[in-house]
Amino acid sequence: MRMKNEANLKETAGHRFDASMFREYDIRGIAGQSLRVEDAYYIGRAFGTTAASFDEKGTICVGRDGRMSSPAMVEALIRGITECGIRVVDIGLGPTPMLYYAAKSMDATGGVMVTGSHNPKDHNGFKFVLNSGPFFGQDIQGLRTIGESGQFAKGRGEHVTRDVRDEYLKVLLSAYDGDKPLKAAWDAGNGATGEIMEGLARELPGTHVTLFSEIDGDFPNHHPDPTEPHNLEDLIAVVKKEKMDVGLAFDGDGDRIGVVDDEGGILWGDQLMMLYSADVLRERPGATIIADVKASGALFEEIARLGGKPLMWKTGHSLIKSKMAETRAPLAGEMSGHIFFADKYYGYDDGLYAAIRLLSLLSRNGGKLSDLRKGLPQRINTPELRFTCADDRKFDVISEVKNRLKLSAADVSDVDGVRVNTADGWWLLRASNTQPVLVARCEAKDDAGLVRLRQALKDQLALSGVTLPD
Repeated sequence: MRMKNEANLKETAGHRFDASMFREYDIRGIAGQSLRVEDAYYIGRAFGTTAASFDEKGTICVGRDGRMSSPAMVEALIRGITECGIRVVDIGLGPTPMLYYAAKSMDATGGVMVTGSHNPKDHNGFKFVLNSGPFFGQDIQGLRTIGESGQFAKGRGEHVTRDVRDEYLKVLLSAYDGDKPLKAAWDAGNGATGEIMEGLARELPGTHVTLFSEIDGDFPNHHPDPTEPHNLEDLIAVVKKEKMDVGLAFDGDGDRIGVVDDEGGILWGDQLMMLYSADVLRERPGATIIADVKASGALFEEIARLGGKPLMWKTGHSLIKSKMAETRAPLAGEMSGHIFFADKYYGYDDGLYAAIRLLSLLSRNGGKLSDLRKGLPQRINTPELRFTCADDRKFDVISEVKNRLKLSAADVSDVDGVRVNTADGWWLLRASNTQPVLVARCEAKDDAGLVRLRQALKDQLALSGVTLPD
């Protein structure tokens, strides 16, 4: 991101970071190892300098999740920002979408969330917004450059605190427009949604049971990642025992949702998107709806059938949000459970808001969620296959595979990695933007086709010296 005002930069000693922290759309590391408290201070200096180049008297909202390392990280981050002359509004502990809401509602210059998201409990990191938009890619790398250069804005900014929990809760509650009360189970996984989730359960009509709402960075019950089926076992058990209509789960910082139906069946991100798309397109016929490259082909077909314009795009919350703004899409989603509503909302990923929209459409529909799930187009697919590949090798593997496929005249989409279409279905290979990992997935119309797709993927990986796990 090009700075607009460099007149007030002051040179001081630069700082050396672990380069592995600076990812495509956020900063992540192991607390106390690759990510230290001192790093948080210099990240604050770098982001404060960037914000000051747009508005020397600007405001940055700062929030944190419940990880044990987050309070110290926040303290250092805020010190770094205020020493750039920027005012900081500290909103305290809560989910990432609450930080996004605070920055929007206050018309702040930017926002920083200290969070490890769904990563292991000893990890932590930072998510950013600037000028009401996502901050990623070269913007993230720019923070490293500024931090290491020692060219910082200098001033004496104000540090104030503001509690936005009730305000944010009211916004979520105002989105509910169901017709009949439901029975819902909610699982925060001891993540940052816990307190707000409890507020929703108290105020919404119907019967609500909450699980693991105490915010605890040790995650003593299960890890807060609803894309892993074993993390949904407690929720499924409660849904079945208490005969609930739906179960709702959230990741560590609350920007992703996981859903189980009344029979305990899991609805994945692309299946949820089919339900949300039908709901949105009723009022917005012909609208563009975005899904990431990992989503089922059935989703793109369903969006078109419903009269929408399906658009396949790159995986990553910042990348999706940018594409939404460019295309004015009212809805987007990822397989990982990031759901983005610009329809009646702000366009960012908010697991709690997505839960309210699901409860509303389920209540208005009047049927069972399990029946809706069974009525969706069915495909046979592998789970997301994730396997280790060094950061300095993973993108080369993708390039090698892509080049071989193009030479063979295969039907390839290279929006994000390679997605190869065949008569059987499709297979995908892409590099994770946040971890030293390759990600693959196959989808077919029958078992025999899935076997052939998986073998094709395995053969291509082998040619690049990579073994596909069984």
